[in-house]
Amino acid sequence: MATLVITGGSSGIGFEATLWSAGQGHTVMVISRNRTRLGLLEAEAEKRGVRARVHLLPADISKQQEVEAIGREIRSRSARIDALINNAGRLINKPFGELRAEDWEEVYATNVFGTVSMSRVLLPGLIRSREALARGEAPGHIVNISSMGGVQGSAKFAGLSAYSSSKAAIIGVTECLAEELKPRGVHVNALALGSVQTEMFSAAFPGIDASTTPERMGEYVARFALEGMHLFNGKTIPVSASTP
Repeated sequence: MATLVITGGSSGIGFEATLWSAGQGHTVMVISRNRTRLGLLEAEAEKRGVRARVHLLPADISKQQEVEAIGREIRSRSARIDALINNAGRLINKPFGELRAEDWEEVYATNVFGTVSMSRVLLPGLIRSREALARGEAPGHIVNISSMGGVQGSAKFAGLSAYSSSKAAIIGVTECLAEELKPRGVHVNALALGSVQTEMFSAAFPGIDASTTPERMGEYVARFALEGMHLFNGKTIPVSASTP
């Protein structure tokens, strides 16, 4: 069974990815700054009989000091990590002229710097030696959650300049890390998601229904984290039912 770390795991896609993974017998370490939501996840995990496999770790990944602390905590619990899902995200829907510097900093602190920092502090547990790979062990896998809005040439939406540009940055980071970490037995990929009916989406776009449920996307993301490293490295995979 695998050990996964999921950021932003107390709601939406991360919530469902956690429960699906634990239901398959995997160990999941869940990071979220929302303690109330972590409590709801704990209750649901208990209800489904998977509480023992779900480890709740309250932390705000936009704060470097908390990232360092949570990295030490995770490494103390498990020397080996099979997959890191950088799922935590911040979305602000606001016209460009109204965006303050603080808005940009808030979005990038979570979406970009949080992703980079979590990948760095957990890297030791993701590395696989050449000997391990030769024995048939899978590479460690970092899965960065991007967005179709960050993909070059995709449809863009007014009000999402901070969010979409941060997700474009994630794609660039993914490609760079994949090349750099390949010799160390770590594969890095990004999933560019279309709209998903999460609380974050509903808050940003009230009254609009997304095409995909968090349950379906959460399972897909978890499956990809556990299996996608065998087929992909440095790739951004569009995950959207819409056509260009």
